[in-house]
Amino acid sequence: MTEVTVREATANDAAGMSQILRDILTVWKSDRPSSVAHVLTHYVDHPDRLRCSVAVDGDGEILGFQSLKRATAGNAYGLPTGWGIIGTYVDAKAAGRGVGKALFVSSLDAAREASVAEIDATIGAGNETGLAFYDAIGFETYQTKPGAVCKKYTLG
Repeated sequence: MTEVTVREATANDAAGMSQILRDILTVWKSDRPSSVAHVLTHYVDHPDRLRCSVAVDGDGEILGFQSLKRATAGNAYGLPTGWGIIGTYVDAKAAGRGVGKALFVSSLDAAREASVAEIDATIGAGNETGLAFYDAIGFETYQTKPGAVCKKYTLG
C-alpha cells in the first residue's frame, strides 16, 4: 500500500480537488458544480469551514478530500445550528486504500476542537459506496429524504 498523508487543503490543491470532484460527478451523472472556483469557495475557503483536508500519496498526488463545515442558521440541509456537515470525495483509483478513513481522523479532530456534537453526511440513496463508507466509520441513518439518506455521527 502506498503511503497516505493527510494535511489541510490549500488554494494550490483546488485544481486536483476539482478534478476528483469532476470525475465523481461524471460517474454520478450529476451536473453539480466542480470548477476550481467552486472548490475554493465551497470547500477550501468556505466561511463555515472547520477543516478541509486532502489525502496525498508519497509523490504529493491528491487521492481525495474531505470537508467539514459547521451548520449555521438556515443551512441548505435543514440541520440544527452547530452540527457538522461532512463531505468526502476519493479518487476511484485510490478506493480501498484507507483514504477516507484517514481523512475522517482529521475531521474528527477538528469536530472535537470545535465542540461539534453531531456530524451529518447526506448521501445519495443510490451511492452504495458512500453509504457503506459512512456505515463503516460509525455513522448511523437517522432520516431519509427523496433520493438521499441522512446519516449522523455522534461524538462521545
